[in-house]
Amino acid sequence: MVVSSLKLQDLIEEIRGAKTQAQEREVIQKECAHIRASFRDGDPLHRHRQLAKLLYVHMLGYPAHFGQMECLKLIASPRFTDKRVGYLGAMLLLDERQDAHLLITNSIKNDLSQGIQAVQGLALCTLSTVGSAEMCRDLATEVEKLLLQPGSYVRKKAVLTAVHMIRKVPELSNIFLPPCAQLLHERHHGILLGTVTLITELCERSPAALKHFRKVVPQLVQILQTLVTTGYSVEHSISGVSDPFLQVQILRLLRILGRNHEESSEVMNDLLAQVATNTDTSRNAGNAVLFETVLTIMDIRSAAGLRVLAVNILGRFLLNNDKNIRYVALTSLLRMVQSDHSAVQRHRPTVVECLREPDASLSRRALELSLALVNSSNVRAMTQELQSFLESCLPDLRADCASGILLAAERFAPTKRWHIDTILRVLTTAGTHVRDDAVANLTQLIGGAQELHAYSVRRLYSALAEDISQQPLVQVAAWCIGEYGDLLLEGGCEETEPLQVEEEKVLALLEKVLQSHMSLPATRGYALTALMKLSTRLRGDNNRIRQVVSIYGSCVDVELQQRAVEYNTLFRKYDHMRAAILEKMPLVERGGTPDEEAKESKEAQLSEAALVPTEPQASKLLDLLDLLDGTFEAAQPPPALEPSPGGTLVHLLDLPCASPAPASIPDLRVFEREGLQLNLSFVRPPGTPALLLITVTAVNTSGADVTHFVCQAAVPKSFHLQLQAPSGDTVPAQGGLPVTQLLRILNPNKAPLRLKLRLTYNHFGQSVQEIFEVNNLPMETWQ
Repeated sequence: MVVSSLKLQDLIEEIRGAKTQAQEREVIQKECAHIRASFRDGDPLHRHRQLAKLLYVHMLGYPAHFGQMECLKLIASPRFTDKRVGYLGAMLLLDERQDAHLLITNSIKNDLSQGIQAVQGLALCTLSTVGSAEMCRDLATEVEKLLLQPGSYVRKKAVLTAVHMIRKVPELSNIFLPPCAQLLHERHHGILLGTVTLITELCERSPAALKHFRKVVPQLVQILQTLVTTGYSVEHSISGVSDPFLQVQILRLLRILGRNHEESSEVMNDLLAQVATNTDTSRNAGNAVLFETVLTIMDIRSAAGLRVLAVNILGRFLLNNDKNIRYVALTSLLRMVQSDHSAVQRHRPTVVECLREPDASLSRRALELSLALVNSSNVRAMTQELQSFLESCLPDLRADCASGILLAAERFAPTKRWHIDTILRVLTTAGTHVRDDAVANLTQLIGGAQELHAYSVRRLYSALAEDISQQPLVQVAAWCIGEYGDLLLEGGCEETEPLQVEEEKVLALLEKVLQSHMSLPATRGYALTALMKLSTRLRGDNNRIRQVVSIYGSCVDVELQQRAVEYNTLFRKYDHMRAAILEKMPLVERGGTPDEEAKESKEAQLSEAALVPTEPQASKLLDLLDLLDGTFEAAQPPPALEPSPGGTLVHLLDLPCASPAPASIPDLRVFEREGLQLNLSFVRPPGTPALLLITVTAVNTSGADVTHFVCQAAVPKSFHLQLQAPSGDTVPAQGGLPVTQLLRILNPNKAPLRLKLRLTYNHFGQSVQEIFEVNNLPMETWQ
């Protein structure tokens, strides 16, 4: 018995009535068999019904690819009911990856020229959905003709199809330039919105179109002014705002047209002020218009008063109950803090309040903005607020907060004592989350402040007695006690409360650090060295210290064992030299400017790299096949360089080398964006003239850290390139410690050098990727 095929409504009811997935699959498989049989029989009257059922099956996630050719047959049918289902099937079952979609090009072309609006609308919808680059090129002239058709229904769909074509094939922009000027006179808001979107796409992809449409800025200003001043309209009003979608799109276009163009920006100023002051902010639609207004004011060359108004609008956003609006305001203020620092400073109390937000994304943005607002005049108050936030913030934010406080204190500290107190409080609160260089920086700071040695050692001893879990704090305290233990026992510091410290308590505290399971090997090394130094600073017997040191002579940790063995030898064989060897560390002078220090550090790294070539790790080799063409190759290790016997002997004996110093090569700045600068410095070792050492230095002068920083490079195939590991992946804000990376380039043919660089990083909450070629390297780098 032949079972008849179900109707669409009956099929839906039966599928929904299935109690298990197996029953559903059984119903669908049975019906798909009937649909296939119907397609094979070629029944033209019921083909569209069968395809409609197949589309419903496709929407449920079951395979329906066998209906693709039936879509083409229905599209070619003269009946509207067939075309409607055929075009719907084409939009659902076809895409650019399948060659079958090209077969409907002629059918779409014929339907566009028929003159029936409903059919033209179906064809335009399908073209804007599945139209490939080839289809767009073939049908661009037909769509251009429909842009000026009398019917608004077809024109609106033609404009949207033109937007899709420009995105697919930007070179078609010349075809759509002339109709756009006429479409701007439309009163139909749907057509006007599509036209503004089309002009925006054209301006973003074609400099010629951008120059062409700057002439229509007064017309766009007039359209937006009419929207702002028009009273309530039932058709276009949303929450009391007249067509906010059109207003937002016009503001985006004005932002593109006014960027870096004085004349266009001047025409917009009065209108932007009017929009900013007259828009209702009680509804979300008004807030959307205001936010686009602020972005436009920030991007164009607006007046100073207008920029202050934009900052004040963002300040009002910070008081909004909606978390999304507050997040948008914080992100926008973070972008403006460099150009309008004083205006943003007025909203500092509100920004600080946002630190207490329970939402992690909001508090992170507020933290970044708060750190960017710190300067010499408010560093005490802001640091106090940030330290309070550090005590209660989420663990994910502690590292960023601690690093930001340390950088701000280093840059704006009013006194050395305040600087030391600030770092100690950060180490006490979140010591495990601070940067790796925090210990070295604090020891250098304490060592350079002779008048604060007694104060520092007493503060650190008290902090260590209370908590030994914060490893950086323990390391600094152990170092300071070892250096200035005599001052700790004297008790002559007037700046702290009287504290009676006995020698036995100090030794017991250091032993506790050595025995603690929380102490890292490096921390135990600090404590062991501190005990050794105290052997020359304490008045009592050193037997206890000698016993502790001898215990660690058989420690599992090799580094700690080596120290203990050396210290034991010092006690046994060289006790007469112990006092001289364990004297206080000399003061570390920060000679010269930071630029000179960076240069000295760079030269030391380069000389070391030139003498001892290192093998790159496999994880550091760069895969730039997607970036470079055939004339370039990714970074590869250079062949091993054979040092001369004389040079090796000089290196081993640490004797001065008599070879002349290489000629200095000027540095080169190759990149600068939003405060991030990339500089190249060059050194050519005298012994290997074919080798060029390039140090890439990334400096960040903006108010926000640059994170996940990666620099990749490639050179032509005639060169050999090796990249050393970078010094870090975070470039601190406000001119902090730069990130450096060494490039070793072997140029045996002495050919002119070209370099391609790719930078990827996160800045101001956005992911950035920059690709550029450096072809203006100094001649001294390759000759």
